[in-house]
Amino acid sequence: MTGLTLSLAQTAANDAPPLEAMAALRPSEYTAALIHALRAKPSLAYRAAALEIGSGSGVVLAAMGELGAASLCGVDIENSAVAAGAVLLHTAGFGDKAEMVRGDMWRPLAGRRFDLIVSNLPQFPMEPLGYGDRLPSWSAGGPDGRWLVDRFLVGLADHLSPGGSAVMTHNAFIDIERSRLIVQERGLSLRVASSVMVYLPPEKLALMSGNTLLAEQGRSIHRYGPYAFGEMCIVEISAGSGG
Repeated sequence: MTGLTLSLAQTAANDAPPLEAMAALRPSEYTAALIHALRAKPSLAYRAAALEIGSGSGVVLAAMGELGAASLCGVDIENSAVAAGAVLLHTAGFGDKAEMVRGDMWRPLAGRRFDLIVSNLPQFPMEPLGYGDRLPSWSAGGPDGRWLVDRFLVGLADHLSPGGSAVMTHNAFIDIERSRLIVQERGLSLRVASSVMVYLPPEKLALMSGNTLLAEQGRSIHRYGPYAFGEMCIVEISAGSGG
C-alpha cells in the first residue's frame, strides 16, 4: 500500500485541479442523498472493498472511508475528477487505502470484484450540453437518460462480490422497472431504499427530452406554478451469497 499512498500524495501535491474544475465537481443534492443512504446503513461500507463509478469530487469515497471501508477505489473518465478525488482522500487521511483510476466505467476493472459499489451517474434525459459551470457531460444521459445507467447495470454482476451490494441514485423518470429487469436477468435483486423530490431548475428542464417530460408530467415530475420537481430514488442492488 506504500506505493499507492505515494501515488495519491504525489497527485495531491502535483496534479491538483484548478479552482474552476473543482467548482464544476462540487457535490449536488444527489450526492447528499447518496451519502445519507450510506450513513443510514453503515454495515454496507464497514470493512468493505468499496468502489465508486463516476467518483467526481471523491466525497462519497471519503464518506465510505469514514464508515470504515477497508479499501476505496474511484473510477472517473475525467482527469480533473481523478485529481480532485486524490486530493480529497489524501487530505482526509484515507490515502493509505485508496486508489483513483482514470477510465471508462468498467473497462479498467477487468477481473476485479468489490463488496460495495456506488454510483451517482449522469442520467438526465438530455443530450450533452453545457450547463452553467458544469462539464458538458454533467447530468446528460442521452435522450432517455439511460446511456450510462444501462452500462453500469449490465456490468454490475461481473464486479460485485458474492453477497455484495450496490447503491445508486436513480431518477424515477428514467424507468426503475427497466433497471429492475436488467439486473434480475443477471441474477441480482433491486429495491428502492428511499426517494426524495429534487428541484428541476427551468434552464435544465428546458433541456429535457420532450418525450420524457410529456410521459412523466404528473407522475414523477410535478409542477407547482413556475416550479418543477422530479422524484429521485436511492436504489439498492444485491447479489446472492454464491452458495
